Amino acid sequence: MKRRSLIKGTLTGAASLYLAKLQAQTIGSGLAYDGMAKGPFLPSWNSLEQYQVPDWFRDAKFGLWAHWGPQCQPEYGDWYAKGMYEEGSSAYKYHLKTYGHPSKFGFKDVINEWKADKWDPAELVSLYKEAGAKYFVALANHHDNFDLYPNKYQKWNSTNIGPKKDLIKGWEKAARDNGLRFGVSVHAAHAWTWYEPSQGADKTGPMAGVHYDGNIQKGDGKGKWWEGYDPQELYSQRHPLSVPYKDGLQQWDWKDGASIPSKAYNEKFLKRTLALLDNYDPDLVYFDDTALPLWPVSDVGLKIAAHMYNNSLKKHGKMEAVITGKILDEQQRKCIVWDIERGHSNRIEPLPWQTCTCIGNWHYDKRVYEGNKYKSAATVVHMLADVVSKNGNLLLSVPVKGNGTIDEKERAIVQQITAWTKQNGEAIYGTRPWKVFGEGPAMENVKPLKEQGYNEGTVYKAGDIRFTTKNNALYAILLGWPQDGNQINIKSVGAGGKVEKVTLIANGSSLKFEQSGQGLKVQLPAEAPGTMAYVLKIEGAVV
Repeated sequence: MKRRSLIKGTLTGAASLYLAKLQAQTIGSGLAYDGMAKGPFLPSWNSLEQYQVPDWFRDAKFGLWAHWGPQCQPEYGDWYAKGMYEEGSSAYKYHLKTYGHPSKFGFKDVINEWKADKWDPAELVSLYKEAGAKYFVALANHHDNFDLYPNKYQKWNSTNIGPKKDLIKGWEKAARDNGLRFGVSVHAAHAWTWYEPSQGADKTGPMAGVHYDGNIQKGDGKGKWWEGYDPQELYSQRHPLSVPYKDGLQQWDWKDGASIPSKAYNEKFLKRTLALLDNYDPDLVYFDDTALPLWPVSDVGLKIAAHMYNNSLKKHGKMEAVITGKILDEQQRKCIVWDIERGHSNRIEPLPWQTCTCIGNWHYDKRVYEGNKYKSAATVVHMLADVVSKNGNLLLSVPVKGNGTIDEKERAIVQQITAWTKQNGEAIYGTRPWKVFGEGPAMENVKPLKEQGYNEGTVYKAGDIRFTTKNNALYAILLGWPQDGNQINIKSVGAGGKVEKVTLIANGSSLKFEQSGQGLKVQLPAEAPGTMAYVLKIEGAVV
């Protein structure tokens, strides 16, 4: 979950040859695969264009996410399992101080220390339902390649090592018990290149030249806690390193010198993911990938999508499945749901989409807690209103500590969101975009999308308004309360249709208004009801 580059140019070398061979064999061919669900969807982009986003997702608008795994055990932020092998980095320095040198205590050992001993999924998911979440997503694996569910294809999983629990089963039961749609996030396709620093060694100091543990093998574990386990099943590092170039290593999109994954690696990822889908039947799968996992050097992602869609049709008689991916072209946006990471679209999108963000860092970071750097509830509510006005959903991560709990500052933020959604959720759930998404000063300072997103951070003020519609009503969500009087003019609601009634839904009071070609002037109460954002329900011939 970090910044990476858009695909630029064309694939070269081994990657281009592999892709050409793959496309000749599979793309649009309609080939059948053992173990894959049969149905109208085939593993090709052309076939996946049949997809229609289910109404449950369009109506849900708001989901909460536990982006939680063994990298949360050190409580030291994102990409710990990579950073701890990068000499001089903050994670490397913290690892030396806390655990010792990564040649002696690697990430496999961090996993072994992770016990999740205070994890109570029922309590957390119940809290999230109260906050207004309509779906819940649990991390199934990260780039660290450690599965949080049992399967015969990856022995490095949470039932064998660390918590000794089926974490996905616990999350799934809690979500279903609370009547929420259940999703999983899958990130492990990138372990092949992401873990490459684990092959390295210090360049300076007393341990210079002593290799980290990324290249050790099963036989090296004799007499150790991990005897019988092959570290290469975790690290996947018995392969030549990627080749850096002048702008850095563009490994994310399998190009510009990236080491191309082997056929065995790709097939193992496929089997692990199918086991996840078949055993837990998630409604949503979030892929942290450009388009789909391992695309374009493998059709594994296409197979997974076709399998999930066909299974959904077979089980429900209609499409109920959702798959999300990053940095999609126009065709791909018809096939899966576009996810924008830590950002938002700047228009009403013709197809439903999602933004994913976090109130802190993706993996729990005690420095964020100590520095009071969490997103405020107001920031989250403003993002929710903005995203929904543009035909999107908001998936919000609340970082979970290594022991399975959230801290008191996070809990307070969730409770503040709860108060707002209980009072104003009518303007969010089940709504659709209006003819324009909004108006106000923030629209003059729009940040463009960078890479897969990263344009959040807009500060909204009085005068910033976002619109949604439902049941012949228009909702105007005021992202600030006027400071220069108690009247607001909503310019987008001019004389084009007659307004019959305006209600402040926080307290149900009917407000005085005047409609003209210059807009809809509404008389507000002397004091703001509640905090963060305020919703006017506008009824009449304006929708």
